[in-house]
Amino acid sequence: MTESATPWPGFYYSLPMLVSLAVSTVACGWSLRRIATRPGDEQSRRDRTLAIVAAWGLVVSSSLLGVASTVSGALMSTTCDGTFGTVANWAVWPLGLVALIMAPWCLFTIASPRATRAKKAKADRS
Repeated sequence: MTESATPWPGFYYSLPMLVSLAVSTVACGWSLRRIATRPGDEQSRRDRTLAIVAAWGLVVSSSLLGVASTVSGALMSTTCDGTFGTVANWAVWPLGLVALIMAPWCLFTIASPRATRAKKAKADRS
């Protein structure tokens, strides 16, 4: 059996990732469509939309972070990568950095309570 060692994830890893991205994209689009067509006040729609888009962003950024860190680690350990490997590594590092920043931001956006809810509850008590 022939086997190659490359820094790029093969179908064994990338196919489940692509399926999860496709399913989450369809679910995000379906949810956003439902929010747009259902009655409700504008602020609650914005809050739900922000949470759904942040959940989709968490799926995308965590997948990107995993791939970028794997590719960068493999490229750095390769001694015969040449110019293409160096250029690819310099392109992967910013992607990994963006994913590293986006994943916690999306998680915080999903988990944190909205400040508008606190203002509305305070106004209702008055």
